[in-house]
Amino acid sequence: MNLPDSYRKVVVTDPSLDFRAATEVIEVPMPELAPDEVLIRNHYAGVNASDINIAAGVYSEGKALPLDTGVEACGEVVAVGSDIQDYKVGDAVLTTLFTGIGAGYREYYPAKVSNIIHAPDLSPGVLCLPIAAATAYIALHFVAEMGQDEVVLVTAAAGGVGHLAAQFAKIAGNHVIGTCGSAEKVALLEDLGVDRIINYREEDPAAVLADEYPEQLTVVMENVGKSLFDTAVDNLAIRGRLVVNGYISEYQSQPEVMQQARVYYKLLWKSASLRGFLLPHYLEHLEEAIGESFRLYSEGKLRPVTDPTTFKGVEQVADAVEYLYTGQNVGKIVVSF
Repeated sequence: MNLPDSYRKVVVTDPSLDFRAATEVIEVPMPELAPDEVLIRNHYAGVNASDINIAAGVYSEGKALPLDTGVEACGEVVAVGSDIQDYKVGDAVLTTLFTGIGAGYREYYPAKVSNIIHAPDLSPGVLCLPIAAATAYIALHFVAEMGQDEVVLVTAAAGGVGHLAAQFAKIAGNHVIGTCGSAEKVALLEDLGVDRIINYREEDPAAVLADEYPEQLTVVMENVGKSLFDTAVDNLAIRGRLVVNGYISEYQSQPEVMQQARVYYKLLWKSASLRGFLLPHYLEHLEEAIGESFRLYSEGKLRPVTDPTTFKGVEQVADAVEYLYTGQNVGKIVVSF
């Protein structure tokens, strides 16, 4: 394969929570491969809520500008270093947290083989498995200590992580409640077998949970924040566990200051707990989580869903990140190259 002399990537040049303002597309020379590296041509990159934190420099304190962006990509090996034995040209591979931030929003990527994994296939859906599925799996199985016959609430259940968390909870044999905000998302969750779907644009989640599941939520995977978080806390069961996986409702603003009794007044009397969760703090479980995700995917038991909206090339990365924050996406948002 004849490779170009240069390629394009999205980098942070002026850190800000405004991804578009913080980043620009630059062209850089094609690198020379080290003996233990492969060159990957990215086909698909995944969009994540953390992209605006990357743009703001939250994870790169002390590093010099410009900063690379994008967390995950699925691509094809187009060249291999002289010491490479386990990969060949044409292999489908994934670059994820193994590689670190910066593997995604670029046309080509040189990576050490210790930082990549073989992909089951070269498709947008595969992007859901290493980070989104692993996040859902670890959050539920290791952080929430989810068992069987539990009542599990997943907020933003039709999102990139949420739709996989709902499936893992069902696979484990639980009653699953999912919140979402459109008829299209309701249809997806029905198709995935979610037992009770709350479209918050048509029903009040607080009223539904208080009426149908009063203090019965044994596991909550919370991705939204604000009033939905408060509602979930209010309806935790005795010994219920709420995992804070994110609070996308406040990512682009300053934290909302609340004037109310501290949360331990609600937790103590039910022996309930709040558990914060960041995937990098649980990397010891990543191999199992990815392995199980691949296995269930290959067996047709786990269905990754990608949003049908088309985003093409590095020029549309900012469009894709902004689209995520409209709340319209059904499944994971993918940029293709």
